[in-house]
Parts: sequence; C-alpha cells; structure tokens
Amino acid sequence: MDEELRERVETAAETAALFNAVKHESDAAVGAVMGPLMGEHPEFREHADAVPGVVGGVVSRVNDMSHEERVERLQELAPERYEELTSEDEADDRPLPDLPNVEEYDEVRMRCAPNPNGPWHLGSARMPAVIGTYKELYDGWMLVRFDDTDPETKRPDLDAYDEILDAVSYLGFEPDEVLKASDRVETYYEHARDLIERGGAYTCSCSGEAFSDLKNDGEPCPHRDKAVETTREEFEAMVDGEYGAGEMTLRVKTDIEHKNPALRDWVAFRMVDTPHPRDAASEYRCWPMLDFQSGVDDHLTGITHIVRGIDLQDSAKRQRFLYDYFDWTYPEVVHWGHVQIDAYDVKMSTSTIKELVDEGELDGWDDPRAPTVASVRRRGIRGEALVDAMLELGMSTSDVDLALSSVYAKNREYVDDTATRRFFVRDPVELAVEGDHPEAGHPPLHPDFEERGDRDVPVGDALALEPADVPDPGDRVWLKGVGCVRVTDGGDAVAFTDDDLSVVTEGDVDVVHWAPADADANVTVRMRTMDGDVSGVAEPGLLDHDVDDVVQFERVGYARIDDVSPRDTDPSNGDEPGDDLAFDGEADVRTYFAHP
Repeated sequence: MDEELRERVETAAETAALFNAVKHESDAAVGAVMGPLMGEHPEFREHADAVPGVVGGVVSRVNDMSHEERVERLQELAPERYEELTSEDEADDRPLPDLPNVEEYDEVRMRCAPNPNGPWHLGSARMPAVIGTYKELYDGWMLVRFDDTDPETKRPDLDAYDEILDAVSYLGFEPDEVLKASDRVETYYEHARDLIERGGAYTCSCSGEAFSDLKNDGEPCPHRDKAVETTREEFEAMVDGEYGAGEMTLRVKTDIEHKNPALRDWVAFRMVDTPHPRDAASEYRCWPMLDFQSGVDDHLTGITHIVRGIDLQDSAKRQRFLYDYFDWTYPEVVHWGHVQIDAYDVKMSTSTIKELVDEGELDGWDDPRAPTVASVRRRGIRGEALVDAMLELGMSTSDVDLALSSVYAKNREYVDDTATRRFFVRDPVELAVEGDHPEAGHPPLHPDFEERGDRDVPVGDALALEPADVPDPGDRVWLKGVGCVRVTDGGDAVAFTDDDLSVVTEGDVDVVHWAPADADANVTVRMRTMDGDVSGVAEPGLLDHDVDDVVQFERVGYARIDDVSPRDTDPSNGDEPGDDLAFDGEADVRTYFAHP
C-alpha cells in the first residue's frame, strides 16, 4: 500500500471510527468500522489484506480519546457526519413525509396491490416497505389485494400469491386483510350494471384501431348514444361469454374532447378467451380492466390513501370519472418515481427474470444474480435492512437509485453483532508446515465480544492460504489467531518464527486468514455470489452452524449458511476426501455471499 492510499484509508477509517464511537458513546469496534468503510470505498477492496492493519491502528488511537475529544475531532474532520448524528433521532422518528389530510379520516387505510404474475423483484419491495411503515406510523390498516384480472397479458402465476405474502412477511409486515380480485368478478359486474343504468357506460364493437382514430380526432364512437337497454343486453351477453376477444368492450363515458386522449371513453371491460389459471375464476371471459376493478375495490375497502407511480397519473384521472358517476369520494393520492438499482446485469422486470429462469439462464428466482426479493433473502440480507434502505429513498416523484451498498450497510447493523467469525479460504494454495508449530489457532468467535470465547482451528501438517496471500519465498506473513510464519526457500512450505505482534503493528508483516489443508480437518465450501460460484475450504467450526445462520468470513464478507451435507467419501465414485472442491459430489457446506 503506497503512502497516498494509506493516508486515504486512515482518514476514512478515522471518520468511521469517530462516528461509531460518538454515536454509541463507547469505544469504536474494528468490525463496525470495516464494514461501512469497505462499503463506502469499494476502491479499498483490492487492498483488503492491508486495510485491516491500518484500521486497527486508527481505531486504537480513537479509543484513546475522551468522548469530548472525539466529538471535537469529528466536527473538525467531517462536520456533515456530526450533523447527521445530531439529526438522526428526529429522522428515525419520521422516516417518511406526512400523508396528506390524515386528520379527515378516522383511520388511515392503504393497500398494496401486486399483480401475481411472478415473485417480486427488488423494486416491488418498496410498496410494502412504505405502506407497512405508514401503517405503523398512523396505527392504520393495510390490505394486500392481488390485482389478477388479466388472465392473458400478465397471466397470474399460481405460486406467486403465497410467495408475495411470504415476501411481505419477510419485510416485517402482516396485512390486515388479503383479497384476490379474481374472486370478486361478480361484484364488478354489479357495479358495471349500475354504471350502465346511470348512463355512464356503453358497449362498443369498434376495433381497437378504429376507436383509436376516433378518440384521437375527438370524435364520438357511433355506439356512444345507443339505448341503455341495448347496452344492458349486450353487456349481459359479454358476461355470458357470447363474444370472443376483441369483439365487444364496455366503455366509460367521459369527455370525448378531453385534452388528454388517454382519458377519452376508456375501456372498463373486455373479452378474454384465455381461461384464468385459478379454478375459481376459470369460467369467466368478461374481465374488468385494472382502472375499473381497482377503482371499485379502493372504494369498497375504504382506502383513504393510495401510493402509486408517477407514470400512473392517468389512472387516478380515469377513476375520478367513475367516482363522479357513483358519487364517491376519491382517496388521497401520493405519486412517486420508479426505483432503479445498480449492480445487476439482469433487468429488473418480472417478465425478463421469468424468461431467464425458464430458459435456465438463472437457477431460479433466488439465484444471486437475479434482482429479486428471494435472492437477497437467500443471501442472508434481513428484510428490515431492505426496508430501511427503501425508506431512505423518500417519496420523490423523480426516479431514484437504490445502491446495494446502502442495503449492505443497513444489513451490517442487524447482523454484525450476531455473526460469528470464521475463516474461509478461496481457491486454496496448500503449504506444508515444517518444524515445531502450535496444534491450533485460537482467534475470537467475535472480536467485540470476548465473553463468547475463541475458536479452535487446527494447524496440522499443512495449511491453506488464498493465492494473493502467499508471500514470496523468504517473506513472512501473520496467520490470524496463531502467529508469524516464513515461507521456505522452495516456496511450498512455511515455518513458524518467534516474531511477536509488533511486526504487524509496525507494518512489516500482513495479517491473513487461513484454514487447515488436511481434508480430515477442514470443511469444503461452495459460496454462491452475484459473480458466480466460489469454492474453497474453511475451518471445521463452520459445521457448528445451522442452515440460515449468518457468519462473517473474515476478510471476505458476510454469508448465509444454505446447506450442510456429509462429505462425499464414497470410494466408488473415484473421489478422494476433499476432491469435492470441484463439487461433483456433495459439499460440506453451501453458502450464499451476502455482502462485504
């Protein structure tokens, strides 16, 4: 590490350590500093072997200061971070702007209305995160309503209903009521009949192209003034399935000369030949359009506030015509922009992800390369962290970017204290151990909680290092939790030295993690990441963990235990113990990489 980079690391580490210490009014913890530091400064990651040594010295200096000295130094070094601390409590109390006109309602009632055409991508998580939080802020009521009245274009996925409810629960919220729009078709028919009697709708057999030309010219459809009785009869024929797709629609009468052509006599019902995948709805062929179905349901379920995308402004305007006919009061509406997410090569689109899964390009909706709720959940990211990051986006009507580094920083706050530390060596290089040596290393289970004790990591006759950590012949390296070794002249072995920790604190020797190389003493690991699978070996204590535990692989990052299997040692398959690093057989442990 050159001098300029070292100074940058020291400055960033001092800011992070001061912030951590002042916030908690206690000593800073190296672990709590390293996570945000590497998350906010990805350029430091390629020097991950050297950064901990620099950070350790900085944290030690900060911990020697009094609280007053820390505050003064933080104000001098990073006044904006100190200001963030002073306003943090207020921000935590009000993570979102006030909803409009809440005083006019006995209860704030909101709805999350997903289309169940597949599990949720990450952008979908924003709606329940915000609505669930508003529910908590106002002691309100939340509905999950599946808007599944499009059996063809956005065909429902029968598994998605439960998967979406499970995702809402993962995010930390439980709906007060769950509805499926496809169970309520008769209700929509009754309101359509009422609308017809009020003179607010007419049946239309124009082709889509012909009506579009009339609409764009501001000219009325020739069917617009037909008798209510005729419209009634033709609508009942629609309900009875006597028309095919495209042969007849029911349109809401609006203003045929409205300045916005999208609002002119919009379609309320159309014919769909494709049966609905749900048995309970498979007989229907006359289906409501979303604006009609959603508008009716919002009123009948007492929704007071709607949050929707800025691109759906016309939906509210169309529905207001409907509400005027029925003499209903329209809910308050808050619009926001779309969420965009960096870091993924896969487009954040349900149809795109489904196609890639169906084609085998993705292993499933929880493939780490997929920008989905299922993916980040399987990687060990807590639902609360995703919610916190979504809330920080606010309610801007502009499109907003969600940086995964923000999600990672939030998750680190939830998992760091409970994540046991373990060694995992990727693409291991085996080095023999020569001469006298300790039987085992004893690094702490967690550096911030001495009372949890140490781990026992056997040294054995050989150890494994990551390729980038192997020193040149004659050079030394400090094995974390054990001591200093020197690489022999041949470059394929190490021998322990008598050096003490001063060689590390003085910056002469790097600290690295390691694992036993002996197949009887280590654990083979496959780690699934956003960039593909990584294989390696880990300390045997990894087998003490259960599936779903989150650990921190030191100098690598956080990972969730996904599967623990017996090592494949059956000689009939031609493998030797440890050969399953290639993962032809069962690996000891499969993990999902969460984040640095």
